[in-house]
Amino acid sequence: DGALRMIELAEATFPILADPDGVTARNYGVFNLLGDGVATPATFIVQENMSIGWSQVGNHIGDRAKISDILDALDGL
Repeated sequence: DGALRMIELAEATFPILADPDGVTARNYGVFNLLGDGVATPATFIVQENMSIGWSQVGNHIGDRAKISDILDALDGL
């Protein structure tokens, strides 16, 4: 499983989602935004109350949130 491998590689202490059928990407509104039939690169910070505290949706396949932006967003929540 790709998500399990990523958890091991990153030594993650937080959940990592695998979405092979694109269900979550569709629910978050980021599936096929670029017309390529896959999820658009996107980062969401989901708060304890399940609301989205911050998000960044890419404009192209290589447009991903910078770690510094994610950390700044976390500091601001």
